[in-house]
Amino acid sequence: MSLEYTIAYSAENEYDDWVREAYWQFLIIPEQNDTQSHLSIEFSNSIQAFNEYSINGFGFRTIRVHPRIRFRSISFEASFKLIKNEINPFDFKPVEDISLEYRKINEMGFKVDYEPFLRPTRYTRIPEGHQEYYTFQKGINLFENLQALNHWTYEYIRFQTGVTDVHTALDEVIQKRLGVCQDFTHLFCAVARKNGIPARYVSGYLHQGNGYFGDSQMHAWAEAFVPGIAWIGFDPTNDLLASSNHIKVAHGKDYTDCSPLKGVVYGPGNNETRHTVQVSAQQQ
Repeated sequence: MSLEYTIAYSAENEYDDWVREAYWQFLIIPEQNDTQSHLSIEFSNSIQAFNEYSINGFGFRTIRVHPRIRFRSISFEASFKLIKNEINPFDFKPVEDISLEYRKINEMGFKVDYEPFLRPTRYTRIPEGHQEYYTFQKGINLFENLQALNHWTYEYIRFQTGVTDVHTALDEVIQKRLGVCQDFTHLFCAVARKNGIPARYVSGYLHQGNGYFGDSQMHAWAEAFVPGIAWIGFDPTNDLLASSNHIKVAHGKDYTDCSPLKGVVYGPGNNETRHTVQVSAQQQ
């Protein structure tokens, strides 16, 4: 069984004064992979500036916009339609010999191959005094440990909007124990990496029809690499594994690599920005 998803993305920017020049990069197009395929991609802006498609450093498709006229307001509209296959996140056979898994993640070659997703970043660095506050159990396999970490993260942070923002570092999240999906994901990645498991930050869309927690714009979850299996998606915000309701856009080391919008605007004064995302699904 598969689902047809429609994602409607909109952004409106209003400025106090004339903007002379601007550069934007949008990272909002769903990834094409084994579980999801595009039906259509539409993107436009209100001042008919040229849209250029490109590939970023992690291999994901972006949209670049460079207006060449002055403006005081601009809006962006995007519509993506795709087919998402039904996913069973437990459709794999765990490694029988647990010792092989732990031996593998301690091999130098493994650490070199997955170094970008083992290295702590500003957003995934566990602060001093908390280095050992969550350690994997050696008596169970890595997948079971990651499931336990997913649940622990879900219990450790309480979902609350308006307390953190995209610049909030992990030490503040740990202190407040409040946050949104990006904070849950950063903490999960930090602890997984501390225990030798490659973990990457994932941005995308979540179909929230089943009452899931998530950002009203874009959602975040994690993917952890388990030797002998593959990359597995974990959504600590909702204490579940990523499944058919999760539509991946991109992955990276942390939010910085996956920010849906980056840009530079040349002009005086302040601006006001509004974003909305709507995800709808129908069965094929």
